[in-house]
Amino acid sequence: MSKKHNQQFMILDDFKPETVIASFNKHINKSNCENMSVDISFLNVMDAMRVSTLCAANHYVKYPNGRINWYVSSPEVECFSKALNLGNSKYLVKNNNTRSLKEAK
Repeated sequence: MSKKHNQQFMILDDFKPETVIASFNKHINKSNCENMSVDISFLNVMDAMRVSTLCAANHYVKYPNGRINWYVSSPEVECFSKALNLGNSKYLVKNNNTRSLKEAK
């Protein structure tokens, strides 16, 4: 029997990083969400880095083989987070003007 991977997409729209972190952590504690996509493109670079780092660490504790796709507003988020080696995180840049996505490089 093969294991199905659960993919969930979260759209968070509170501009306070503390509220975003609390909502995310509450969600992963309540749900089966090994693989997630989370839109934090409304946050500035520093807040997005903080949110993705803290949430990815908490997600890893529950789902060591899980993955999170972070939709961010700038590739700089990945640049800052790269040194932390968050193996469960992938950053995708969301252009809010055209709603297009591209992988952060």
